[in-house]
Amino acid sequence: MSALREWIEEQFGAREVEPNSALGQALRYVLRHWEGLTKFLTVAGAPLDNNVAERALKRAVLLRKNALFYKNEHGAMVGEILLSLIETCRLNEAPAWMYLLTLMRNASRARANPDAYLPWNYARGEPREEAEARAA
Repeated sequence: MSALREWIEEQFGAREVEPNSALGQALRYVLRHWEGLTKFLTVAGAPLDNNVAERALKRAVLLRKNALFYKNEHGAMVGEILLSLIETCRLNEAPAWMYLLTLMRNASRARANPDAYLPWNYARGEPREEAEARAA
């Protein structure tokens, strides 16, 4: 990276690049923001891209696009809540369909003890009450 910076400075010093040209403006931008553009290099193992973040946001962007076709705002809000729950289940490796069924079947228990019915707790195994209810 230091060789790149030196090369850019040489281009301006030797007047190889017109400062007001598109290339010159781009190179000046790089020099002006050098510290911020190279900050990731100070962290060992930092990824060179943000693909993980992009993939995580893709579902939310798709929902926003699809929400245009809900008949009303309430329907869009319900869709957003469901997407949030499903995505949280996916991130916690919990089966989303079974999780939502468990919430529906045990709504009063979930309201009484919400911690037991959070997706990350559910991923570790069904809440004790649910397992006991199935056994009975």
